[in-house]
Amino acid sequence: MLTNLKPQPADKILMLMQMFRDDPRSDKIDLGVGVYKNAEGVTPVMRAVKAAEKKLWETETTKSYTGLAGDPAFGEALSDLILGGTVAKDRLAFAAQPGGTGAVRQALELVRMAAPSATVWLSNPTWPNHNSIVKYLGLPTRDYRYFDEATRGVDFDGMMADLGEVRAGDVVLLHGCCHNPTGANPGLGQWGDIADLLVARGANALVDLAYQGFGDGLGADAAPTRLLAQRLPELLIAASCSKNFGIYRERTGLLLAVAPDAATQKLAQANLAFLNRQNFSFPPDHGARLVTMILTDPALRADWEAELEETRLGMLRLREQLASELRKATGSDRFGFVAAHRGMFSRIGASPDQVERMRAEHGIYMVGDSRLNIAGLNATTVPMLARAIAEAGV
Repeated sequence: MLTNLKPQPADKILMLMQMFRDDPRSDKIDLGVGVYKNAEGVTPVMRAVKAAEKKLWETETTKSYTGLAGDPAFGEALSDLILGGTVAKDRLAFAAQPGGTGAVRQALELVRMAAPSATVWLSNPTWPNHNSIVKYLGLPTRDYRYFDEATRGVDFDGMMADLGEVRAGDVVLLHGCCHNPTGANPGLGQWGDIADLLVARGANALVDLAYQGFGDGLGADAAPTRLLAQRLPELLIAASCSKNFGIYRERTGLLLAVAPDAATQKLAQANLAFLNRQNFSFPPDHGARLVTMILTDPALRADWEAELEETRLGMLRLREQLASELRKATGSDRFGFVAAHRGMFSRIGASPDQVERMRAEHGIYMVGDSRLNIAGLNATTVPMLARAIAEAGV
């Protein structure tokens, strides 16, 4: 049996990580992997997470299973963080998932169950796992224009023109904030136009919300998702706690379904529990419990929000510094978009050959499409990157 298996394509980011590890240079810079790092190159455990873990260790009395959909308190706390009370609770169905990737996968499983002929629309470009999961599940898919290579911003006219072709029942996958891999995001007014188009076409939306709090703040980053939830009769939201709580290895995510009414909510909730049962039975709980404790304890929540804001502002300072250093290195303002982008990523417009040259000559590792992780930088390495970009002729 095993001899009948076919080789699978290697993950480019994992290959890049291995190349970085094998590089003996001491001044190498890792801008490839999508993980937040502080100025010391460490992905820290947040203060509130440490405090919650200590409290949990002292008070937890059992490691027994939670329900098929996870602890309801987790779903309630995280859905409130995301939606801010803008949708009636009797319309919300949710199930804990192993990370944001698990939430996306489960959302697309739900789409396949409910509307197997629906086309899933993905931004071009998008996070590679989106394409991979949709393809693996055998769902029809189409791209919509998203990124303007000339301005390094959102090609909103192209996006709207392509989405004008969606059919009733199709599913449009949208990045709730901090678009991966480009860092370019529509304005809130444009989100209103997107919502109006989806309603007019009778299409559905799946929001991948992986970076709430990393862009313009917790509320501002959730505003597009809240707008969609208010305007659309139905909405799927795949949320991740990896970045904003820093609990990557705990694999903590939530699939949230906004139903048109309370009766449909019960049907959706039963199906979410069913899908969990088929895939892994009971979801992991440790990370979810920490998130619940933090969000429901005023002191822990205040400390978490303060540290998250420090993280967000630190990334904005790096963006501004990089834009400034690139202006000095190139004598041009053409990299001003770096300061305007939000989240961990920006695509700087380098060709694969230029990306390879930066790796070979300067030890700078980024994905071949020139997506770089801003959080992989610090005040010392920003000028080094700017010099490498200028010397590569980007």
